[in-house]
Amino acid sequence: MKRALEKTLTEWKNSNSHKPIILKGARQVGKSFLVRQFGRSFDNFVELNFDYSKEFNSIFEMDLDPQRIIKEISILKSQKIVPGRTLLLFDEIQDCPNAIRSLRYFYEMMPELHVIAAGSLLEFALEKIGLPVGRVMPLHLYPMSFEEFATARNSEELLSESANYFPDEIPLMFHTRLLKLFGEYIAVGGMPEVVSSWISNNDIQKCRTIQNGLIEVYKTDFLKYTKKHQIKYVDILYSSISSEVGRKFVYSSVGADYKSRELKPALELLCKADVIHQIFHSSVSVPPLKSGEKNDFFKVIMSDIGLMQAMMNSDVTKWIIDPEEATKNNGAVIEAFVGQEILACSPAEKKSELFYWARTKRGACAEIDYLIEINDTVIPIEVKAGKSTKLTSLEIYLKEKPSVKYGIHLSQLNNDQRNNIKTVPLYLTNHVVKAPISSKRL
Repeated sequence: MKRALEKTLTEWKNSNSHKPIILKGARQVGKSFLVRQFGRSFDNFVELNFDYSKEFNSIFEMDLDPQRIIKEISILKSQKIVPGRTLLLFDEIQDCPNAIRSLRYFYEMMPELHVIAAGSLLEFALEKIGLPVGRVMPLHLYPMSFEEFATARNSEELLSESANYFPDEIPLMFHTRLLKLFGEYIAVGGMPEVVSSWISNNDIQKCRTIQNGLIEVYKTDFLKYTKKHQIKYVDILYSSISSEVGRKFVYSSVGADYKSRELKPALELLCKADVIHQIFHSSVSVPPLKSGEKNDFFKVIMSDIGLMQAMMNSDVTKWIIDPEEATKNNGAVIEAFVGQEILACSPAEKKSELFYWARTKRGACAEIDYLIEINDTVIPIEVKAGKSTKLTSLEIYLKEKPSVKYGIHLSQLNNDQRNNIKTVPLYLTNHVVKAPISSKRL
């Protein structure tokens, strides 16, 4: 399965400077698979997995000299390591802190060698060790986006061509087919193993079995980054978070028996592990959105809509049978999808943040689901699960924020434009995020 990040990796391979890459992301989002696929473009590919083979840790105990390290790796692996022709992968590098420390010396003393370090829960290891700033290139990988899913389903050209029609309507045959494909994605989610199973077997129950297994893996990980007294709070929060999507998060909604001082550290741990993501309220209408962030005013989404629905034990067959009807009745899932798309399509060089806007004035409440920054401009996005064209919140926001030139309405509907509001189908969310929709007719 082709991942969009391959383009960034190829540019890195062909550049004059090869800072070691640190590939971050939640467990099972496809980091190792991506690097192995990319390794095929080299003459040699050498992989060290510090979780699978603990003996490799000893290579980094004497000193951090890259020349000695690759010589010993080459002997133990019976593989040649040739700078400029070999890709070296340090997988599950969080299990070998000295290997993380060695990355700066690979950059300083052997910059011609291509090195990628990958691992889950890397943020926790880097918090203790520190990131060699300026000497490594951090990249972040998320679950597969809808565009990547469409590519895996051999519909990349259909999606790409449909993005070119705005502001004109997309042909009905294209629109209908993409809505059906969108329904499949919502049912399956973006975890690569689940997507692969769906493509191979077309069996949603097999997908659910894999998702349930991934949920248990995530819970097992709690023991790796959580103090003993925090485990129960992390577990209860993780188990309840799927029902909190789509509304302002308040700790008391988790349960009357739990206090915010107990749950807040648990939430921070789950965010650091990339298991969930916060959507912060921002009051500003000019970049950067973070300057108007309110840390205690936020919503949450899970890392993957497939896992979210598995945790809720939702019947996802409805998305496949009648996606238009299913979309109308599942606003929280659709809102989470858009957040997942924004993250997946954001620049990989840094961990992206999500923002929204809300006004809580009595009798005049309004909420914009997401705010994004494009070309030094803030763009508000209102997400509608059904076919409603009533966009009161978006109209209020645009009226109150004159510096914002237009807003985006994402829904099941085909392309349309009304004054300074652009209606775009949900399946084109990635194109809204990655490149501005044409501004003509504004």
